[in-house]
Amino acid sequence: MDLAQLVGQADPVGRTVGFLLLAMSVASWVVILWKAWLLRRAGADLGRAIAGFWQAGDWTQGRERAAAFDRESLVLPLLDATAALPPGSLAAAGSRSQQLTRALRDALHGVLDRLQFGQVLLATVGATAPFVGLLGTVWGIYHALTGLGTGGPVGIDRVAGPVGEALIMTAFGLAVALPAVLAYNAFGRRIGRLEADLEGFAFDLRELAGGAPAPAEAA
Repeated sequence: MDLAQLVGQADPVGRTVGFLLLAMSVASWVVILWKAWLLRRAGADLGRAIAGFWQAGDWTQGRERAAAFDRESLVLPLLDATAALPPGSLAAAGSRSQQLTRALRDALHGVLDRLQFGQVLLATVGATAPFVGLLGTVWGIYHALTGLGTGGPVGIDRVAGPVGEALIMTAFGLAVALPAVLAYNAFGRRIGRLEADLEGFAFDLRELAGGAPAPAEAA
């Protein structure tokens, strides 16, 4: 039996479950492909951008060199966060070290939020898709057994077909969940490495800018 016949024989609940699993699969694969491309670029650019900054002779040149490699804007927000704040605000209150800590923390959170985007969707699909498929299976078996009770002899041939069709939902749910789970774990490890590099760079920037004039002041 092909997919068109299976969908045609399903009741509204079965169709809803099937289309829900299909939507979850499409959404997760879009995120998987996009994040694989994003993290590949970020991993290749981050080390070069940081190295370019440290090899520069001053802040201005360092920012220009970092910008040449930082296609995903992972390093530039941290560099911009070291700029001197305008006086007369609470953000500019306190010591230079406190200002840098607050500004770099906020910039780092913004960068990490971009790297983490889509992880929640993958985790949700990986956790819920098997249960959605199981729901479709249970409903399909119930629907099949109800149809068998309408009359006529009940044999293994008459039971195996509808029950086997219902079990396809469980397989569909697992097929949707497994790529999402594997991608979530793989991306989590890569994001963790990028996060460690960014945190280290932010710490070094704080130490450097805390003992030197702010970029805006140096200009």
